[in-house]
Amino acid sequence: MKIKDIQQQLAARGYTPGPIDGVWGRATVAAVRRFQLKHGLEPDGVVGPLTLAALFQGAPAVNAPTPLTLADFDDPGLVWFQEARRLIGTREKPGRGDNPEIIDWASDQGLKSIYTGDDVPWCGLFVGHCVSATLDREPTPAGLLSARAWERFGIPTAPTPGAVMVFWRDGRGSGKGHVGFYAGEDDGAYRILGGNQSDSVSLAWLTKERFVAARWPATVPPPVARAIKVARNSSLSWNEA
Repeated sequence: MKIKDIQQQLAARGYTPGPIDGVWGRATVAAVRRFQLKHGLEPDGVVGPLTLAALFQGAPAVNAPTPLTLADFDDPGLVWFQEARRLIGTREKPGRGDNPEIIDWASDQGLKSIYTGDDVPWCGLFVGHCVSATLDREPTPAGLLSARAWERFGIPTAPTPGAVMVFWRDGRGSGKGHVGFYAGEDDGAYRILGGNQSDSVSLAWLTKERFVAARWPATVPPPVARAIKVARNSSLSWNEA
């Protein structure tokens, strides 16, 4: 099931999701919530099995639904991951000045007074934005600017699409780290969709030796964890600061 399928079906049933562009943005989430409220479902903006069945049942289906699977990175239930995908290419501003979008994330988290510029590592801020912007009932960890704070997020899981992945940096006991979202793996490394990777939101490969924890939002049903094998197409990242 692709995001466009969901958007087309919402539009066909009169719930305008914004552009039919395959991007899981706020307009699409709002449309899902309106549909859920109308049909007596939990208005969480997540297209789980009950919402999916109600959306396509007895309606002029644009595309016949197929079972949602976490092996599919287009899974519309992974709303936080789709927000992360939407932001690929977002980059901190070199030299003087800051990217206002990154600064806005800090403001939204109530961190504007302590997050003074996008030259400060922002991988934890990026994950916090993606979670808070799409899962408004999901608590984020105290001190979310610190990557290692995300070890306390949600509930534990095995590495699986959309999982929050925490890694150490400069030694396991250093307290330093990196955090992003699971986007595949090979035998020796995880592919991570994260912020502050080469100063941008991008995909990077991190060795499994640095892996600390995988976490899952507590307000989202636990996944059936699946490892997604992806061919590595770049060298390993060792310092994401």
